[in-house]
This record gives sequence, C-alpha cells and structure tokens, in this order.
Amino acid sequence: MENVQNDTIEKKLLHSTLWLNTEAVGLGIGLVCGLIVFVATNWLVIKGGPTVGPHLQLLSQFFIGYSVTFLGSLIGFMYGFALGAMTGGLIAWIYNKIAALRE
Repeated sequence: MENVQNDTIEKKLLHSTLWLNTEAVGLGIGLVCGLIVFVATNWLVIKGGPTVGPHLQLLSQFFIGYSVTFLGSLIGFMYGFALGAMTGGLIAWIYNKIAALRE
C-alpha cells in the first residue's frame, strides 16, 4: 500500500509544472531593469568628467526625456520599470501557455 502511494506522489511530482505569477514576475523584472538604469545613470553623474556617459546618453533615442542627469535617472527608472514589467509579464504569460500545452 505504501509503495502505491509513493508511486502516485512521484508521478504527481514528475508531471507537475511551476506556474508563474505574471504580475510578480513583471514587478520583479521591472524593478531590476529600472534600478539598473537608475544606478548606472547616477554612477556616471557622481563620477563626472568632461563628457558624462556618452554611451548611456544613447538611451534618449528610445526613452523620450531621458538624459544622464539625476532627473534623467528618475525618468530612466520609470521607462526601465515599464519596459521590464511588460517584458517580464509577457515572458511569464508565454511560459504559462507553454506549460498548459505540456499538460
């Protein structure tokens, strides 16, 4: 009897799939992406120099209003958060759809 129970438990474990919460994944990836832009921008602002962050300034081509300043870091955080949240939510949604097809 105990052996039969172990078999069913093992089968359940083998066939169970981790379902992702799209909101949680989106929030997590959004915060990480936003903080990366925020910290990178402020790092360059604090570091200073004759030309501050020419490569990071290229983000202004995609993020309207962004610049390598403290205010720009706040704008960059909002853009990074929004882009990361949408991307993370989309990845989790696609993963859940594929996991549903697997079952």
